[in-house]
Amino acid sequence: MLRLLMAVAAGYVLGTKAGRGRYEQITRTTKAIVESPATKKAIEVGRKKLADSLDPQPKLEPLKPIDEKTQIYVPRDSL
Repeated sequence: MLRLLMAVAAGYVLGTKAGRGRYEQITRTTKAIVESPATKKAIEVGRKKLADSLDPQPKLEPLKPIDEKTQIYVPRDSL
């Protein structure tokens, strides 16, 4: 997605006759967005959610301990 946005920005810059000033402005803005901690966090959260949704293993929750060494786990969906 990031590459697509960068390609669109590059196409706009190369396709316009706005000049070097506009090119520098777009470059600075793009760099600020890409390197922003908020953007990095949003990408990280999105990747984690996607990985969790694609994970074939169900999330397990503890149900009830049998004794000190034995714990029963069940899929979260079954609770």
